[in-house]
Amino acid sequence: MSSTQETRTPWDAASVAEELLARERERREGGRLTDERPGLDLDLAYAAQDVYLARRVGAGKRLVGVKLGLTSVAKQQRMGITAPLTAWLTDAMELEPEQPVEVSSLLHPRVEPEIVFVMGERLAGPGVTTRQALAAVERVHAGLEVIDSRYRDFSFALPDVVADNASSSRFVVSPLSVAPDELDLVLEGCTLSVDGAVAATATGAAVQGHPAAALALAANALAERGLAIEAGQVVLTGGLTDAEHLRPGSVVTAEFATLGRVDLAGV
Repeated sequence: MSSTQETRTPWDAASVAEELLARERERREGGRLTDERPGLDLDLAYAAQDVYLARRVGAGKRLVGVKLGLTSVAKQQRMGITAPLTAWLTDAMELEPEQPVEVSSLLHPRVEPEIVFVMGERLAGPGVTTRQALAAVERVHAGLEVIDSRYRDFSFALPDVVADNASSSRFVVSPLSVAPDELDLVLEGCTLSVDGAVAATATGAAVQGHPAAALALAANALAERGLAIEAGQVVLTGGLTDAEHLRPGSVVTAEFATLGRVDLAGV
C-alpha cells in the first residue's frame, strides 16, 4: 500500500455508493476505487450495493429483480471467484419493447444478450440445486442488457465492479415468453447482430453451463447475506456473448432459436 493510501480515510459502504451514484448522475467516469483508498473488499462492495439500492428506493424507485454477472466459468477463474456476481435491478432500468436508449445519457454503453427468468416462486438458499432453481421459474424471455461502467475504459478490479452494481444501466425483456419446460436452455441458440451484421453467436451453455445453474448459485450467494430471489422478480442470467458498443443510430438485435427476437436502438 502506498503512503498516500495509508493517510487517506478508508472506504466505507456509504462513501463508495455515493461516489458511484455521483458518477452515474453526472455522467462522469473515473478510476478504480480500489486504487484511490484502502478498504474496498468484496464484502464492503456488496454492502455498498445495498446502500445503492436503499438510495434508489428512497428516491421512489422499485426493486424488480436481480442481475447476474461473470457467469462464464472462464471469466470467474480469471477474477478468482467460483460463483456469479449478483446485483440489483430497479424499475427505472427497465425499457419497454421498442423504446430506444438515449446514448448521450450514459457514459459508454454496451449491449449483451440475456436469457431472462421471471420467478414464479421465492428462491432462497443455501443448498439450492439447478433442478430446484428451474422449478421456481415461471417463464423465460429473451432480453438485452445495457451495461455502462462508471469506471474509465471498463477497467476495474472485482470489488470495484460489484460496488458499481455490476455495471448496471438498462435492460429490455421481450414480450414473448416460454415455459421453462418448453425449451432446452443449454442448447438455446442466440445470434447477436449490430445493424444486421452478425457480431457473435452462443447457446445457453455459455451461462455457467446452464442458466438455471447460475440462478441456483445466485440464490445461494444471496442467502449468505440473508437475502433471496422473490416471486415475480426478473432475473437477468448473464451475458451469453461479449457486449457490443451501442451508438446513436445503431440497432442491436438478439435472435433466439425459441425465445424469439429482441431489438434495442441507440438514439
